Amino acid sequence: MRSQRGWFLLFLLVEVVVALFATFGGADFDPLTGLLVLAAAGGWTLVTIRAQREQENELVRVRQIAELAQQAVVRPLPPRLGGVSLAVHTRSANDQSLVGGDLHDALVAPSGVRVIVGDAKGKGMEAAHLSAVVLAAFRRHAAAAPDLVTLAGALDAELFPHLGEEDFVTVLLAEFAPGEVRLVNCGHPAPLRIGHRLEALEPPEPSPPLGLGPDPRMRRAGLGLSQRLLLYTDGLSEARDADGVEFPLDHHVRHALAAPGLDHALPNLLDLLDEHAGDLRDDLTLVLAQPVPVPDPAERVPGPAPGDLGVTVLPADSGNERP
Repeated sequence: MRSQRGWFLLFLLVEVVVALFATFGGADFDPLTGLLVLAAAGGWTLVTIRAQREQENELVRVRQIAELAQQAVVRPLPPRLGGVSLAVHTRSANDQSLVGGDLHDALVAPSGVRVIVGDAKGKGMEAAHLSAVVLAAFRRHAAAAPDLVTLAGALDAELFPHLGEEDFVTVLLAEFAPGEVRLVNCGHPAPLRIGHRLEALEPPEPSPPLGLGPDPRMRRAGLGLSQRLLLYTDGLSEARDADGVEFPLDHHVRHALAAPGLDHALPNLLDLLDEHAGDLRDDLTLVLAQPVPVPDPAERVPGPAPGDLGVTVLPADSGNERP
């Protein structure tokens, strides 16, 4: 619409120029020449407007195709999966760019509900391609992989042939079992446990992202029915205000995410984010999860015993948790 106004103004300017020549040109002004100039300018304007409309229509079609492709790659999650309630929010930094590098998915495995959240380096179709590869690998291997470390290795192996020299994908894998969550982090922001306080569940040791030789270790953390876990991409943690200050993950965030109902908690968090940063400069994915009671004991699938992995499970909100 703005472009059409521009061409109309240009056409109007040509008319004004012709009128001025007609008024002040005196005997030297040829009215036929003025009419030809005016007709040529009008015809050129109409052709340009039509071409502009065709281009805009083509962009709309491309946008629709991109939206369908993104929906096919990143599937919407149900509000409940197994013994876990879920709420998801995704947002693009650019309304015109629906295809990006953020990814998420979840499924039920024999050892519990498994969730993936990740972020491919870059933007646009190249990042979307890497995201699609990781998601496809997750859907192939997540149900059968014996543990999350093995799953991370399978994702890295399938991603490797598709990587350029500087490509990588950060990934956080979570497995929800009764009373706890198991985490494997490959270069991704640490998830937040929301309870009496807000805690970042950092990995036992840092690991590079997929594509850069990941070597993660699993962390186990208590997660009760009254607690929640937020998995997110760096569009949240690296959102900056006008002074360059990053979005603080503080008690305000804890209060927002503790709202009754997951469907109210994420909007509260987004209000805080918008107040701090305004326009997003990066894609954003939020997955908020909370364990729920499973009435039928037959639906409860126990995970491996704590001693099987040589780790200690401490109560939720413990400040002395060990990997």
